[in-house]
Amino acid sequence: MSDQLILAVALEGAGWHPAAWRDAGISASTVFRPSYWVDQARSAEDAGADFLTFEDALSVATPTRADRIRGRLDAVQLANFVARRTDRIGLVPTTSVLESEPFHASTQLATLDYTSEGRAGWKVQLGRPGETANVGRRALPELGPALLTDPDGPEQLARLFDEGAEFVAVVRRLWDSWEDDAVIRDVTTGRYLDRNKLHHVDFEGSAFRIAGPSITPRPPQGQPLVTVLAHADIPYRLAARSADLVYVTPADAADAARIVREVRALEKTERFEPEPLRILADLVVVLEPNARDARRRLAEWDALDGETFESDTAIHATDPESLADLIGDLAGAGIEGVRLRPASVHRDLPAIGELLVPELRRRGLLPDQPREGTLRDRLGLDRPRNRYAA
Repeated sequence: MSDQLILAVALEGAGWHPAAWRDAGISASTVFRPSYWVDQARSAEDAGADFLTFEDALSVATPTRADRIRGRLDAVQLANFVARRTDRIGLVPTTSVLESEPFHASTQLATLDYTSEGRAGWKVQLGRPGETANVGRRALPELGPALLTDPDGPEQLARLFDEGAEFVAVVRRLWDSWEDDAVIRDVTTGRYLDRNKLHHVDFEGSAFRIAGPSITPRPPQGQPLVTVLAHADIPYRLAARSADLVYVTPADAADAARIVREVRALEKTERFEPEPLRILADLVVVLEPNARDARRRLAEWDALDGETFESDTAIHATDPESLADLIGDLAGAGIEGVRLRPASVHRDLPAIGELLVPELRRRGLLPDQPREGTLRDRLGLDRPRNRYAA
């Protein structure tokens, strides 16, 4: 990987601030129009972002307030719709793995890699509150802060993350269950497939027994990009075992250096994949030409919403020069890129492209032109060899 950083954008509703849809003057139903998401994806693509993430959940947050956006479109379906209407940007939908099946996930993501012509990724999410009750397949501990107050909570949490790692392991094997040249289409002999190049994965673990092979040929990238959001030791371990890229949530550059040391130490003992993890920092951004205006807008939105906006990562209401300073400091601490969460996709996403990206390019932190190739190419990751090929 070069010294230049990876740039990703995280899309969520009208933006990550709950008052963003009101400030933009849009109706809540706007976010259920696929064309709305195409517009945001093209905006991020024009800004030079390497990839987009789409949030998802199998539950609706309890609607205690009527003035916030509730509900969402399916992230994988949405990414497929966007794929044929964008040209370069990577597309990384979220799926909840504790209430899904690895066979379905493998085929959905492989299909996305085909429709996007090698631009697919996957954000692995264990689950969110309410998903177990919605699916009704089994009883699971409710993920959330309350779990950690239970005496057995850390052990239960570790078991759930072990299941997540097993889920990813099965998906990766299913992606490899077709060798790259398994489809031969030999009209003379009448053979469409080389049966010797389709493989039963025959996986048997604590949570899954999967025979395989997949119904979908090996994806164009071989393995679409696997990503994980992690805040602490147990999810860091999942990322070290299973992912190509991890999003972390540092408070500042010193905290970022600590997190990088922890993740790299876990890689030495836990890593299954051949290449080192790419480590990106998540940042919520409210961006204006003047930092005072950015702080004022954030305060106005908090007043509009009636609550102080809080997030699982740092919130930066600032100007492009100050944000570029911070990103440079994070890079000095070992962070290899940033995933920016625009507080408003209507105001902060354009500002990323118009104000921040030129400043990062001026400092040499981003390439002068957007990277080309598959998503793995752009992140400096090789196309993996098939584990079943001779």
